[in-house]
Amino acid sequence: MTLIKTSLLNGIAVLVKMLTLLGINKVLAIYVGPVGYAALGQFQNAIQMITTFASGAINTGVTKYTAEYHYDEKKQQSVWRSAGTIAISGSLLCSVIILVFSDELANWILKSTAFGGVFRWFAATLVFFTLNTLLLAILNGKKDLIRYVASNIAGSVFAFIVTTALSIFSGLYGALIALAIYQSISFFVTLFICFKAPWFRLTYMFGRIDREVAKNFLKYTAMALTSAVCVPVSHILVRNHLGATLDWEAAGYWEAMWRLSAAYLMLVTTTLSVYYLPKLSELTSQEEVREEIIQGYKFILPCAAVCGLVIYLLRDFIIQVLFTADFLPMRILFAWQIVGDTLKIGSWILAYVMLGKAMFKLFIFSEVFSAVCFYVLTVVLTKYMGLEGVSLAHAINYAIYWVLMMWFVARALKRMKAEGLAG
Repeated sequence: MTLIKTSLLNGIAVLVKMLTLLGINKVLAIYVGPVGYAALGQFQNAIQMITTFASGAINTGVTKYTAEYHYDEKKQQSVWRSAGTIAISGSLLCSVIILVFSDELANWILKSTAFGGVFRWFAATLVFFTLNTLLLAILNGKKDLIRYVASNIAGSVFAFIVTTALSIFSGLYGALIALAIYQSISFFVTLFICFKAPWFRLTYMFGRIDREVAKNFLKYTAMALTSAVCVPVSHILVRNHLGATLDWEAAGYWEAMWRLSAAYLMLVTTTLSVYYLPKLSELTSQEEVREEIIQGYKFILPCAAVCGLVIYLLRDFIIQVLFTADFLPMRILFAWQIVGDTLKIGSWILAYVMLGKAMFKLFIFSEVFSAVCFYVLTVVLTKYMGLEGVSLAHAINYAIYWVLMMWFVARALKRMKAEGLAG
Protein backbone atom coordinates (compact mmCIF):
# COMPACT_ATOMS: atom_id res chain seq x y z
CA MET A 1 0.00 0.00 0.00
CA THR A 2 1.38 3.39 -0.99
CA LEU A 3 1.96 6.35 1.28
CA ILE A 4 -0.91 8.32 -0.29
CA LYS A 5 -3.40 5.42 -0.07
CA THR A 6 -2.39 4.76 3.52
CA SER A 7 -2.80 8.44 4.38
CA LEU A 8 -6.26 8.62 2.80
CA LEU A 9 -7.54 5.47 4.50
CA ASN A 10 -5.98 6.34 7.82
CA GLY A 11 -7.36 9.85 7.39
CA ILE A 12 -10.86 8.55 8.10
CA ALA A 13 -9.84 7.38 11.58
CA VAL A 14 -7.75 10.49 12.11
CA LEU A 15 -10.64 12.79 11.14
CA VAL A 16 -12.92 11.08 13.65
CA LYS A 17 -10.22 11.17 16.32
CA MET A 18 -9.43 14.80 15.61
CA LEU A 19 -13.09 15.83 15.84
CA THR A 20 -13.59 13.89 19.08
CA LEU A 21 -10.37 15.34 20.54
CA LEU A 22 -11.48 18.85 19.68
CA GLY A 23 -14.87 18.11 21.21
CA ILE A 24 -13.16 16.77 24.35
CA ASN A 25 -11.01 19.90 24.50
CA LYS A 26 -14.12 22.08 24.46
CA VAL A 27 -15.78 20.02 27.21
CA LEU A 28 -12.63 20.17 29.34
CA ALA A 29 -12.22 23.90 28.75
CA ILE A 30 -15.73 24.47 30.09
CA TYR A 31 -15.69 22.05 33.01
CA VAL A 32 -12.07 22.04 34.27
CA GLY A 33 -10.51 25.32 33.04
CA PRO A 34 -6.80 26.16 32.51
CA VAL A 35 -5.65 24.84 35.91
CA GLY A 36 -7.51 21.58 35.28
CA TYR A 37 -5.74 21.28 31.92
CA ALA A 38 -2.40 21.34 33.69
CA ALA A 39 -3.52 18.50 36.01
CA LEU A 40 -4.76 16.44 33.06
CA GLY A 41 -1.43 16.91 31.33
CA GLN A 42 0.44 15.70 34.41
CA PHE A 43 -1.76 12.61 34.68
CA GLN A 44 -1.55 11.84 30.96
CA ASN A 45 2.25 11.89 31.14
CA ALA A 46 2.10 9.54 34.13
CA ILE A 47 -0.14 7.17 32.14
CA GLN A 48 2.34 7.21 29.24
CA MET A 49 5.17 6.17 31.53
CA ILE A 50 3.22 3.53 33.45
CA THR A 51 1.64 1.85 30.42
CA THR A 52 4.97 1.64 28.63
CA PHE A 53 6.58 -0.08 31.62
CA ALA A 54 3.50 -2.29 32.11
CA SER A 55 3.53 -3.53 28.51
CA GLY A 56 7.26 -4.24 28.60
CA ALA A 57 7.70 -1.42 26.05
CA ILE A 58 7.35 -3.88 23.18
CA ASN A 59 4.56 -2.51 20.99
CA THR A 60 6.88 -0.86 18.47
CA GLY A 61 8.81 -4.13 18.28
CA VAL A 62 5.55 -6.04 17.76
CA THR A 63 4.66 -3.82 14.79
CA LYS A 64 8.15 -4.11 13.32
CA TYR A 65 8.47 -7.91 13.59
CA THR A 66 4.87 -8.58 12.57
CA ALA A 67 5.63 -6.64 9.38
CA GLU A 68 9.08 -8.16 8.95
CA TYR A 69 7.77 -11.74 9.28
CA HIS A 70 4.90 -11.17 6.83
CA TYR A 71 6.02 -14.27 4.94
CA ASP A 72 5.88 -16.60 7.99
CA GLU A 73 2.70 -16.82 10.11
CA LYS A 74 4.35 -19.14 12.64
CA LYS A 75 6.99 -16.54 13.42
CA GLN A 76 4.32 -13.85 13.70
CA GLN A 77 2.36 -15.98 16.16
CA SER A 78 5.49 -16.53 18.22
CA VAL A 79 5.95 -12.76 18.39
CA TRP A 80 2.33 -12.27 19.54
CA ARG A 81 2.45 -15.03 22.19
CA SER A 82 5.65 -13.64 23.66
CA ALA A 83 4.33 -10.09 23.59
CA GLY A 84 0.97 -11.01 25.13
CA THR A 85 2.56 -12.93 27.98
CA ILE A 86 5.00 -10.09 28.70
CA ALA A 87 2.22 -7.47 28.55
CA ILE A 88 -0.16 -9.34 30.87
CA SER A 89 2.56 -10.16 33.41
CA GLY A 90 3.91 -6.61 33.42
CA SER A 91 0.51 -4.93 33.67
CA LEU A 92 -0.63 -7.13 36.56
CA LEU A 93 2.58 -6.37 38.46
CA CYS A 94 2.23 -2.62 37.80
CA SER A 95 -1.44 -2.73 38.87
CA VAL A 96 -0.49 -4.11 42.27
CA ILE A 97 2.20 -1.44 42.73
CA ILE A 98 -0.20 1.36 41.72
CA LEU A 99 -2.86 0.10 44.12
CA VAL A 100 -0.40 0.01 47.01
CA PHE A 101 1.02 3.49 46.31
CA SER A 102 -2.07 5.18 44.81
CA ASP A 103 -2.21 8.01 47.37
CA GLU A 104 1.52 8.68 47.13
CA LEU A 105 1.34 8.79 43.33
CA ALA A 106 -1.62 11.18 43.48
CA ASN A 107 0.25 13.49 45.83
CA TRP A 108 3.41 13.46 43.70
CA ILE A 109 1.79 13.87 40.27
CA LEU A 110 -1.47 15.70 41.02
CA LYS A 111 -0.41 17.45 44.25
CA SER A 112 -3.30 15.99 46.26
CA THR A 113 -4.09 12.62 47.84
CA ALA A 114 -7.77 13.34 47.07
CA PHE A 115 -7.05 11.96 43.59
CA GLY A 116 -5.86 8.58 44.88
CA GLY A 117 -9.07 6.97 43.60
CA VAL A 118 -8.14 7.96 40.03
CA PHE A 119 -5.01 5.82 40.25
CA ARG A 120 -7.02 2.94 41.71
CA TRP A 121 -9.37 3.07 38.71
CA PHE A 122 -6.33 3.07 36.45
CA ALA A 123 -4.81 0.07 38.25
CA ALA A 124 -8.06 -1.91 38.00
CA THR A 125 -8.22 -1.53 34.20
CA LEU A 126 -4.53 -1.42 33.26
CA VAL A 127 -4.35 -4.97 31.83
CA PHE A 128 -7.07 -4.13 29.28
CA PHE A 129 -5.29 -0.86 28.47
CA THR A 130 -2.04 -2.67 27.58
CA LEU A 131 -3.80 -5.45 25.65
CA ASN A 132 -5.65 -2.86 23.55
CA THR A 133 -2.42 -1.16 22.51
CA LEU A 134 -0.89 -4.59 21.77
CA LEU A 135 -3.76 -5.56 19.45
CA LEU A 136 -3.46 -2.22 17.66
CA ALA A 137 0.28 -2.83 17.22
CA ILE A 138 -0.47 -6.23 15.65
CA LEU A 139 -3.08 -4.76 13.28
CA ASN A 140 -0.56 -2.08 12.29
CA GLY A 141 2.15 -4.66 11.61
CA LYS A 142 -0.27 -6.83 9.60
CA LYS A 143 -1.17 -3.72 7.57
CA ASP A 144 -4.80 -4.63 8.22
CA LEU A 145 -5.79 -1.01 7.89
CA ILE A 146 -9.55 -1.58 7.66
CA ARG A 147 -9.63 -3.20 11.11
CA TYR A 148 -6.99 -0.78 12.42
CA VAL A 149 -9.11 2.19 11.31
CA ALA A 150 -12.29 0.66 12.77
CA SER A 151 -10.58 0.02 16.12
CA ASN A 152 -9.24 3.56 16.31
CA ILE A 153 -12.62 5.06 15.45
CA ALA A 154 -14.25 2.99 18.20
CA GLY A 155 -11.59 4.16 20.67
CA SER A 156 -12.15 7.81 19.70
CA VAL A 157 -15.91 7.54 20.14
CA PHE A 158 -15.54 5.88 23.55
CA ALA A 159 -13.05 8.55 24.62
CA PHE A 160 -15.51 11.31 23.74
CA ILE A 161 -18.53 9.68 25.38
CA VAL A 162 -16.74 8.68 28.59
CA THR A 163 -14.83 11.97 28.98
CA THR A 164 -17.89 14.11 28.30
CA ALA A 165 -20.14 12.21 30.69
CA LEU A 166 -17.65 12.03 33.57
CA SER A 167 -16.50 15.66 33.14
CA ILE A 168 -20.07 16.95 33.25
CA PHE A 169 -21.00 14.93 36.33
CA SER A 170 -17.71 14.97 38.27
CA GLY A 171 -15.60 17.83 36.88
CA LEU A 172 -11.83 17.38 37.01
CA TYR A 173 -12.06 14.16 39.02
CA GLY A 174 -14.32 12.62 36.38
CA ALA A 175 -12.09 13.81 33.52
CA LEU A 176 -9.08 12.16 35.16
CA ILE A 177 -10.98 8.86 35.58
CA ALA A 178 -12.04 9.02 31.91
CA LEU A 179 -8.41 9.46 30.90
CA ALA A 180 -7.55 6.40 32.99
CA ILE A 181 -10.18 3.98 31.65
CA TYR A 182 -11.38 4.81 28.12
CA GLN A 183 -8.70 2.78 26.30
CA SER A 184 -9.46 -0.16 28.56
CA ILE A 185 -13.11 -0.02 27.46
CA SER A 186 -11.99 0.19 23.83
CA PHE A 187 -10.13 -3.13 24.24
CA PHE A 188 -13.33 -5.14 24.05
CA VAL A 189 -14.27 -3.53 20.72
CA THR A 190 -10.75 -4.03 19.34
CA LEU A 191 -10.82 -7.69 20.45
CA PHE A 192 -14.19 -8.23 18.74
CA ILE A 193 -12.84 -6.68 15.51
CA CYS A 194 -9.71 -8.88 15.64
CA PHE A 195 -11.84 -12.01 16.18
CA LYS A 196 -13.27 -11.45 12.70
CA ALA A 197 -9.80 -11.61 11.11
CA PRO A 198 -8.89 -15.00 9.55
CA TRP A 199 -5.33 -14.81 10.89
CA PHE A 200 -6.31 -14.18 14.53
CA ARG A 201 -6.87 -16.67 17.36
CA LEU A 202 -7.10 -15.77 21.04
CA THR A 203 -4.61 -18.55 21.82
CA TYR A 204 -2.00 -16.68 19.76
CA MET A 205 -1.92 -14.03 22.51
CA PHE A 206 -0.69 -16.22 25.37
CA GLY A 207 1.98 -18.85 25.81
CA ARG A 208 5.66 -19.51 26.17
CA ILE A 209 8.00 -16.58 25.68
CA ASP A 210 10.33 -17.25 22.75
CA ARG A 211 13.89 -16.38 23.77
CA GLU A 212 14.89 -15.17 20.31
CA VAL A 213 11.80 -12.97 20.06
CA ALA A 214 12.39 -11.58 23.56
CA LYS A 215 15.99 -10.80 22.60
CA ASN A 216 14.78 -8.94 19.49
CA PHE A 217 12.33 -6.99 21.64
CA LEU A 218 15.12 -5.73 23.90
CA LYS A 219 16.25 -3.02 21.49
CA TYR A 220 12.71 -1.71 21.13
CA THR A 221 12.14 -2.01 24.86
CA ALA A 222 15.21 0.16 25.45
CA MET A 223 13.99 2.74 22.93
CA ALA A 224 10.40 2.79 24.16
CA LEU A 225 11.41 3.01 27.82
CA THR A 226 13.70 5.91 26.98
CA SER A 227 10.82 7.76 25.29
CA ALA A 228 8.45 6.78 28.10
CA VAL A 229 10.72 8.41 30.65
CA CYS A 230 12.27 11.32 28.75
CA VAL A 231 9.24 12.87 27.05
CA PRO A 232 6.70 12.71 29.91
CA VAL A 233 9.26 13.63 32.59
CA SER A 234 10.46 16.64 30.58
CA HIS A 235 6.84 17.78 30.16
CA ILE A 236 6.10 17.31 33.87
CA LEU A 237 9.20 19.35 34.73
CA VAL A 238 8.22 22.06 32.25
CA ARG A 239 4.71 22.28 33.74
CA ASN A 240 6.11 22.38 37.25
CA HIS A 241 8.51 25.15 36.20
CA LEU A 242 5.72 27.18 34.58
CA GLY A 243 3.49 26.66 37.61
CA ALA A 244 6.22 27.69 40.04
CA THR A 245 7.65 30.69 38.14
CA LEU A 246 4.51 32.00 36.39
CA ASP A 247 1.35 30.29 37.67
CA TRP A 248 -0.64 27.10 37.07
CA GLU A 249 -2.95 28.86 34.65
CA ALA A 250 0.11 29.50 32.46
CA ALA A 251 0.91 25.79 32.66
CA GLY A 252 -2.68 25.12 31.58
CA TYR A 253 -2.35 27.42 28.57
CA TRP A 254 0.77 25.55 27.44
CA GLU A 255 -1.00 22.20 27.92
CA ALA A 256 -3.93 23.44 25.82
CA MET A 257 -1.51 24.56 23.09
CA TRP A 258 0.25 21.21 23.16
CA ARG A 259 -3.06 19.33 22.85
CA LEU A 260 -4.08 21.50 19.90
CA SER A 261 -0.75 20.73 18.20
CA ALA A 262 -1.26 17.02 18.76
CA ALA A 263 -4.76 17.24 17.25
CA TYR A 264 -3.89 19.05 14.03
CA LEU A 265 -0.69 17.03 13.47
CA MET A 266 -2.49 13.75 14.03
CA LEU A 267 -2.88 12.90 10.35
CA VAL A 268 0.85 13.36 9.85
CA THR A 269 2.07 11.55 12.95
CA THR A 270 -0.28 8.58 12.55
CA THR A 271 0.71 8.20 8.90
CA LEU A 272 4.31 8.00 10.04
CA SER A 273 3.54 5.23 12.52
CA VAL A 274 1.03 3.35 10.35
CA TYR A 275 2.91 3.57 7.04
CA TYR A 276 6.55 4.39 7.70
CA LEU A 277 7.40 2.00 10.52
CA PRO A 278 6.14 -1.20 8.82
CA LYS A 279 7.47 -0.03 5.43
CA LEU A 280 10.96 0.84 6.66
CA SER A 281 11.11 -2.49 8.52
CA GLU A 282 10.72 -4.31 5.21
CA LEU A 283 13.25 -2.31 3.18
CA THR A 284 16.78 -3.67 2.91
CA SER A 285 18.63 -1.35 0.52
CA GLN A 286 19.94 2.16 0.98
CA GLU A 287 18.24 3.32 -2.24
CA GLU A 288 14.79 2.14 -1.07
CA VAL A 289 15.10 3.83 2.33
CA ARG A 290 16.35 7.04 0.72
CA GLU A 291 13.39 7.04 -1.70
CA GLU A 292 10.90 6.69 1.18
CA ILE A 293 12.52 9.61 3.01
CA ILE A 294 12.28 11.82 -0.09
CA GLN A 295 8.64 10.83 -0.55
CA GLY A 296 7.96 11.84 3.03
CA TYR A 297 9.49 15.27 2.51
CA LYS A 298 7.49 15.78 -0.69
CA PHE A 299 4.15 14.88 0.86
CA ILE A 300 4.14 14.92 4.66
CA LEU A 301 6.24 17.99 5.50
CA PRO A 302 4.34 20.44 3.23
CA CYS A 303 1.07 19.11 4.64
CA ALA A 304 2.23 19.83 8.20
CA ALA A 305 3.46 23.32 7.25
CA VAL A 306 0.21 24.30 5.51
CA CYS A 307 -1.92 23.01 8.40
CA GLY A 308 0.23 24.99 10.83
CA LEU A 309 -0.14 28.19 8.81
CA VAL A 310 -3.94 27.84 8.74
CA ILE A 311 -4.01 27.22 12.50
CA TYR A 312 -1.90 30.36 13.10
CA LEU A 313 -4.07 32.59 10.91
CA LEU A 314 -7.24 31.35 12.64
CA ARG A 315 -5.78 31.29 16.17
CA ASP A 316 -8.24 33.72 17.80
CA PHE A 317 -11.23 31.99 16.24
CA ILE A 318 -9.87 28.57 17.26
CA ILE A 319 -9.38 29.59 20.88
CA GLN A 320 -12.94 30.92 21.12
CA VAL A 321 -14.51 27.88 19.42
CA LEU A 322 -12.39 25.02 20.77
CA PHE A 323 -11.69 26.43 24.22
CA THR A 324 -13.19 29.44 26.02
CA ALA A 325 -12.38 33.12 26.46
CA ASP A 326 -10.41 32.14 29.58
CA PHE A 327 -7.78 30.63 27.25
CA LEU A 328 -7.12 33.78 25.16
CA PRO A 329 -3.70 34.40 26.80
CA MET A 330 -2.44 31.25 25.03
CA ARG A 331 -2.47 33.10 21.66
CA ILE A 332 1.12 34.25 22.26
CA LEU A 333 2.24 30.61 22.06
CA PHE A 334 0.99 29.94 18.51
CA ALA A 335 3.76 31.39 16.31
CA TRP A 336 6.79 29.58 17.72
CA GLN A 337 4.78 26.46 18.58
CA ILE A 338 3.76 26.01 14.95
CA VAL A 339 7.31 26.63 13.72
CA GLY A 340 8.44 23.97 16.19
CA ASP A 341 5.69 21.56 15.06
CA THR A 342 6.85 21.83 11.44
CA LEU A 343 10.46 21.25 12.47
CA LYS A 344 9.29 18.29 14.56
CA ILE A 345 7.69 16.57 11.57
CA GLY A 346 10.78 17.19 9.45
CA SER A 347 12.95 15.53 12.07
CA TRP A 348 10.51 12.67 12.77
CA ILE A 349 10.57 11.54 9.12
CA LEU A 350 14.25 10.79 9.71
CA ALA A 351 13.76 9.53 13.26
CA TYR A 352 11.49 6.74 11.98
CA VAL A 353 14.46 5.38 10.05
CA MET A 354 16.11 4.77 13.43
CA LEU A 355 12.99 3.01 14.71
CA GLY A 356 12.48 0.94 11.58
CA LYS A 357 16.09 -0.19 11.57
CA ALA A 358 16.41 -0.61 15.35
CA MET A 359 19.25 1.91 15.69
CA PHE A 360 18.64 1.88 19.41
CA LYS A 361 21.86 3.56 20.63
CA LEU A 362 21.31 6.59 18.39
CA PHE A 363 17.64 6.73 19.31
CA ILE A 364 18.31 6.65 23.05
CA PHE A 365 20.96 9.35 22.81
CA SER A 366 18.74 11.61 20.69
CA GLU A 367 15.72 11.21 23.00
CA VAL A 368 17.69 12.00 26.16
CA PHE A 369 19.42 14.94 24.50
CA SER A 370 16.14 16.37 23.15
CA ALA A 371 14.31 16.08 26.50
CA VAL A 372 17.12 17.75 28.45
CA CYS A 373 17.54 20.43 25.80
CA PHE A 374 13.81 21.30 25.84
CA TYR A 375 13.69 21.66 29.61
CA VAL A 376 16.89 23.73 29.83
CA LEU A 377 15.79 26.00 26.98
CA THR A 378 12.41 26.47 28.67
CA VAL A 379 13.99 27.49 31.98
CA VAL A 380 16.33 29.95 30.26
CA LEU A 381 13.86 31.49 27.77
CA THR A 382 10.86 31.83 30.11
CA LYS A 383 13.08 33.83 32.45
CA TYR A 384 13.41 36.52 29.77
CA MET A 385 10.26 36.05 27.65
CA GLY A 386 7.67 34.73 30.07
CA LEU A 387 5.20 32.14 28.77
CA GLU A 388 6.18 32.70 25.12
CA GLY A 389 9.62 31.32 25.97
CA VAL A 390 8.28 27.74 26.24
CA SER A 391 7.09 27.76 22.61
CA LEU A 392 10.38 29.25 21.40
CA ALA A 393 12.19 26.51 23.35
CA HIS A 394 10.07 23.95 21.45
CA ALA A 395 11.10 25.43 18.09
CA ILE A 396 14.81 25.68 18.89
CA ASN A 397 14.83 22.18 20.35
CA TYR A 398 13.44 20.58 17.18
CA ALA A 399 15.71 22.64 14.93
CA ILE A 400 18.67 21.13 16.80
CA TYR A 401 17.03 17.66 16.76
CA TRP A 402 16.53 17.80 12.98
CA VAL A 403 20.20 18.62 12.41
CA LEU A 404 21.16 15.65 14.60
CA MET A 405 18.79 13.36 12.68
CA MET A 406 20.25 14.41 9.32
CA TRP A 407 23.74 13.61 10.55
CA PHE A 408 22.81 10.28 12.15
CA VAL A 409 20.69 9.00 9.26
CA ALA A 410 23.19 10.09 6.59
CA ARG A 411 25.85 8.00 8.35
CA ALA A 412 23.46 5.06 8.68
CA LEU A 413 22.55 5.14 4.98
CA LYS A 414 26.22 5.20 4.02
CA ARG A 415 26.75 2.07 6.11
CA MET A 416 23.76 0.39 4.46
CA LYS A 417 25.15 1.21 1.03
CA ALA A 418 28.60 -0.13 1.93
CA GLU A 419 27.10 -3.33 3.35
CA GLY A 420 24.97 -3.73 0.21
CA LEU A 421 27.99 -3.38 -2.04
CA ALA A 422 29.97 -5.82 0.13
CA GLY A 423 27.09 -8.32 0.01
